[in-house]
Amino acid sequence: MRYVKLSSENFSSFFESLRNWGKVYAPIKRGSIYTFQEVHELGEIELNYTRTMLPPKKFFVRPRDEILRLKNGRWENGTDAEPIVLFGLHSCDMHGLKILDKVYLDEPADPYYKARREKTFIVGISCMPDEYCFCKSLGTHFAMDGFDLFLHELPDGWLVRIGSVRGHEVVWENGELFEEVTDEDLKHFKEFEERRANAFQKEIPQEGLADMLDLAYNSPVWKEYAEICLACGNCNMVCPTCRCYEVCDNWISAYDAVRERRYDSCFMENHGLVAGGHNFRPTRLDRFRHRYYCKSYFDPSSGYNCVGCGRCDEFCPAKIEHVKVLEEVRGSLR
Repeated sequence: MRYVKLSSENFSSFFESLRNWGKVYAPIKRGSIYTFQEVHELGEIELNYTRTMLPPKKFFVRPRDEILRLKNGRWENGTDAEPIVLFGLHSCDMHGLKILDKVYLDEPADPYYKARREKTFIVGISCMPDEYCFCKSLGTHFAMDGFDLFLHELPDGWLVRIGSVRGHEVVWENGELFEEVTDEDLKHFKEFEERRANAFQKEIPQEGLADMLDLAYNSPVWKEYAEICLACGNCNMVCPTCRCYEVCDNWISAYDAVRERRYDSCFMENHGLVAGGHNFRPTRLDRFRHRYYCKSYFDPSSGYNCVGCGRCDEFCPAKIEHVKVLEEVRGSLR
């Protein structure tokens, strides 16, 4: 991996150079939340944000996505993708996209997801954790791949890690904006990363987690929290790794229709409904417990289905905390 430095005085020019790639989407603040939206000026971006409500997966798997259109009796493919820049992604969201890649890019690859992924230039940015973050304990607090460029804040600029051929091309084409990294820069980079590592307040109990969940299937803790849970599905909607969707045909006329897929939630009662009226997760308790088993599943090739971003905690209207639930389930074992 190659490292260069971007000085503060060249940051605006760097941002403008990214617009040559495509539309730039970055975190902005709306009210009390952050959201990825198209930006035209550097001043619109909130660089010190914590997390957006919807993760960047919305650019690849949209909340509502037209996949086919029936027009005059003929089906037309709805695939569309334009070059874009996602500016300011945090490490946990990059790991979330890598989990989605395992699903959508495995053979046969999803053509909509693949086309959008290939035309997206990703610029990561360093962050400081808040009270909701637990990505460090899952190993998702630092990204070694999954980005084109990654910016780490320095007192007088940014240390830039180059993570792809496209990243090298952008740096090469704008060589006048970058300079070599000095020993002083490396010292500041190390100090920031150490300070960041010590700032995490929450940790998920990984040791024996799979066995613990197997043994605690009938723990009373599940029922206690299921009664508090509103079953609204908000945690599914904001999760960077949830990928359930449903496909619907909306008929306009006898010869015109739109087939779309849209986010689905395992907290919805009809999610487990199958032919014949059978529901394999008929109760709120079943659905609440299922989500924790899904997020705590460990794949040796990609890790857990959770990246510790803290969205489910921050945006849960019932104020249920993911780590706290698992700690109490563990504590209920005798």
